[in-house]
Amino acid sequence: MMRVGLLVTCLVDMMRPRIGFAALKLLESTGCEVVVPQTQTCCGQPAFNSGDRAAARSLAVKLLGEFEACDYVVAPSGSCAGMVRGHYVELAGDDAALAQRMAALAAKTFELTDFLVNVAKLQQVPGEFQGSITYHDSCAGLRELGIKQQPRQLLAQMPGVSLNEMPGAEECCGFGGTFSVKFGEIAAVIAAKKCDNIHSAKSDAVVGGDLGCLLNIEGKLRRMGDKTTRVLHIAEVLAGKS
Repeated sequence: MMRVGLLVTCLVDMMRPRIGFAALKLLESTGCEVVVPQTQTCCGQPAFNSGDRAAARSLAVKLLGEFEACDYVVAPSGSCAGMVRGHYVELAGDDAALAQRMAALAAKTFELTDFLVNVAKLQQVPGEFQGSITYHDSCAGLRELGIKQQPRQLLAQMPGVSLNEMPGAEECCGFGGTFSVKFGEIAAVIAAKKCDNIHSAKSDAVVGGDLGCLLNIEGKLRRMGDKTTRVLHIAEVLAGKS
């Protein structure tokens, strides 16, 4: 039996814990043994993106110790999985032994839908959903990890789902982690364009794989007067916890 460590992510833990429970349900539906280290916090990406390599390295070493014994590490976030896969070895610096351990961790770390499709080979999702969906491709998952068809392949297993592709599905929502803080006016314009594209798809819900994007999109939709379009994480839809 595969032993899978669920990297809940700090944003999910603080802002929408039901995504973590949905991810847990999906992983358990594959027959995996799922462990959720209670001491886990942040993957270090905000510090890394802000140039604080010391803090990012400290958090990376902490996460390594918490998840190293797992066969796989899965996160309901392309950005967090991308951080581990793409940048942890760099944070090891001149420590060759640490770099080797980081490389091993990176190789077994996956974004949730990628794991479900390409590792666990999930053939039937446990949840049900009725309605039309348009999918937003988050930048980190798409560009760092190639997350594109995986969520759509899983949604196709749900007979109640109608997928309406929006224009510019692969375009940024304006969040970009610290980008939206540093360049708020630019981020707001990008978010407005994304919301216009969502509206053109005429769907009941917009779905994505990164909570940062979803919080940004939902906030902009509501400020634009849209009180009805649901904003959901892919795990919530697939697990029937929306």
